[in-house]
Amino acid sequence: MKLEKNINLKKLNTFGVEAFATAMLTIESDSDIQQLTSILPDYPKRLVLGGGSNILFISDYDGLVIKNEISGIEVISEDNNFAIIKIGAGENWHNFTQYCVDNNYSGLENLALIPGTVGAAPVQNIGAYGLEQNSCFERLIALDLLEGGMVELSRDQCGFQYRDSIFKSEQKGRYLITHVFYKLSKSTSVNISYKELSQRLKDNQISQAMPKDVFCAVVQIRRSKLENPEIIGNAGSFFKNPVITQSQLDKLLEKHSEIKYFPFGEDFKISAGYLIEKCGWKGKRIGDCGVSEKHALILVNYGKASGKEIFNLSEKIIESVQGKFNILLKREINLVL
Repeated sequence: MKLEKNINLKKLNTFGVEAFATAMLTIESDSDIQQLTSILPDYPKRLVLGGGSNILFISDYDGLVIKNEISGIEVISEDNNFAIIKIGAGENWHNFTQYCVDNNYSGLENLALIPGTVGAAPVQNIGAYGLEQNSCFERLIALDLLEGGMVELSRDQCGFQYRDSIFKSEQKGRYLITHVFYKLSKSTSVNISYKELSQRLKDNQISQAMPKDVFCAVVQIRRSKLENPEIIGNAGSFFKNPVITQSQLDKLLEKHSEIKYFPFGEDFKISAGYLIEKCGWKGKRIGDCGVSEKHALILVNYGKASGKEIFNLSEKIIESVQGKFNILLKREINLVL
């Protein structure tokens, strides 16, 4: 375990913005966790960092960054129908979904190519193409950074909601997730309810989709419409799709009959990308940051934009959408002040 001081985080966040942390500690094992607990009193301000793919540093971080690189994938129980898999929180999420389809474990194939680490998946309750990670989530193990000691949290205790959990809200900053457990099916049934996904499978001339077919189709879709952070700095979807009631939708359709929406329980989701694009932001650039030409939900760093500049751009977008549609966009990414 090595404690580093005054670390530049530019290469540790996919936006590629420059920000310095007072100190950084990389965690790779249980012994590192024990040593971490000994220095926590020296750093009351802490930030757990995985792949840096869902975060925006608006300024330098005056505290301790805990870089989570705990690895390992282990099947801990298995029968004819299901397997429970334990994964180190520092494992790459996409590599884990690849492992699942390669070993005939289904349930997470719709979430292929989502950037970041396994530990970030429950924090964000990641989702895509008609599926969220909590549908297969079983439990997790974490270090309680406030009271010390390891804890085990069930699905209910994690408080999963749309792109949300207790780790982003009331318990933000409290836990360092070390391992996540998923209960995966050994059947070949798949979820292809999402229109764009089912259409891609048809285009691929696949009538009876297997989990690996869905995995490959999702990878194709994401590569065709999303920006690669290795080429241009971005954090994926910057905003959540807003959820509105039936009455709100009815009022909205009176003025904007062409608006894109889809059912979400008793309410409706509106396409945030559609709203942003209709406000004229898609492909627009301000200084060294802008909105992707591929997808209006993605804010990009063309090279030298600061976190503050990207944040200011997001503020302008929020104001614009609210003015035109009377809908308040909420950011999906985590802001670090």
